[in-house]
Amino acid sequence: MPFTKDVKLKMSGSPVKTSDMLIGALLRVPAQAIHRRLINGLNAAGFEELRLPHMAVLQFPGPDGVRPGTLAERAGISKQAMNQLLGSLETLGYVVRSDAPNEGRARIIRFTKRGRAAYAKIHEILQDIEREWSAELGRRDFAQLKELLSRVWESPLTR
Repeated sequence: MPFTKDVKLKMSGSPVKTSDMLIGALLRVPAQAIHRRLINGLNAAGFEELRLPHMAVLQFPGPDGVRPGTLAERAGISKQAMNQLLGSLETLGYVVRSDAPNEGRARIIRFTKRGRAAYAKIHEILQDIEREWSAELGRRDFAQLKELLSRVWESPLTR
């Protein structure tokens, strides 16, 4: 059954109905809300230094054991921008950069104890969000949403 609730938004001086929105906005707006919720929850849990840009590093599947270039590619940002974020997180005590074993000058990222704790908190917050979304949408519709998004994730559409 299609979702029929229609919300009017104000964009460029004229109202826009959610039913008229394209897929990019329909995916972006919830993703941004999730990121804001994660940062607010992390800040409230004692990880006060974390900000929205740090989500580029902390997003699934996380940075542990990964090269900075791979993280940059995942996040869709330059290597330089990723290295700035990693430097910030390193200074704040969430990650360390170290030499990759048997890979010459290659570097890899490792969580510190504080970084692992923050990543575990992210998982807790995401579980809370899933429970709330399931309650709002209904268990069956939420399961269908996850199934459809999983199909998109596994398809050539995301490559």
